[in-house]
Amino acid sequence: MSVPSPGTTAPGTAAPGLRERKKQRTRDALIRVALELFTTQGYERTTVDEIVDAVEVSQRTFFRYFGSKEEVAFAVQHMVEGLFVSALGRRPATEGPFDALRHSVLSAWDHAGEAIADVVPVELYLRNFQMIESTPALLAIHLRRSAETEETIARIIADREGLDVDEDPRPRIAVAAFSGVMRVTGQMWGRGTDQSLEGIRALTERYLDHLGPALAPHWRTGAAGDAP
Repeated sequence: MSVPSPGTTAPGTAAPGLRERKKQRTRDALIRVALELFTTQGYERTTVDEIVDAVEVSQRTFFRYFGSKEEVAFAVQHMVEGLFVSALGRRPATEGPFDALRHSVLSAWDHAGEAIADVVPVELYLRNFQMIESTPALLAIHLRRSAETEETIARIIADREGLDVDEDPRPRIAVAAFSGVMRVTGQMWGRGTDQSLEGIRALTERYLDHLGPALAPHWRTGAAGDAP
């Protein structure tokens, strides 16, 4: 499964024309201005009117790209999640569930910097990440979105292992454990001194190393680590 990332062109497709590039620039400008306002004066205190005035477009234009203020707050994070889901879809079938998840998230962090920088400065993305974690209204939305993403990932893992996700609980359990590590990593990174993409990648890798031994084997019939 692949989630397209804003600002990227899928392999084998033609480069976007002038009109599409203009649309992309407008969308990116709305994101940049919105995130800057959110992180400097607060999400709840920022209005759509302030965002569109700064970009010099109409509210109608804003809502052509985003359904709500909430949607623009998560736009870049959605893109980064898309990198992870896309990477997971490309992992070789020989990898066990945990190895596939681990390699996918580290690969996503390896490529996230360039993808993010095409839309907003990486430093602004990192500030927005922390702002979401510290804003109760956005944190609740983040947890809801995370649950939806976890379900998508669990179904991908189940397909890889030839399982029925509604009959076998292991994909959802494994993804819940994996996602728990991701949440703890994000929280600890936000409190730390190295608040860079390299920092969160290194912390992610270190924390996942503690989870790996329990989830690394395959679950296929006859493979090591089969459930009794």
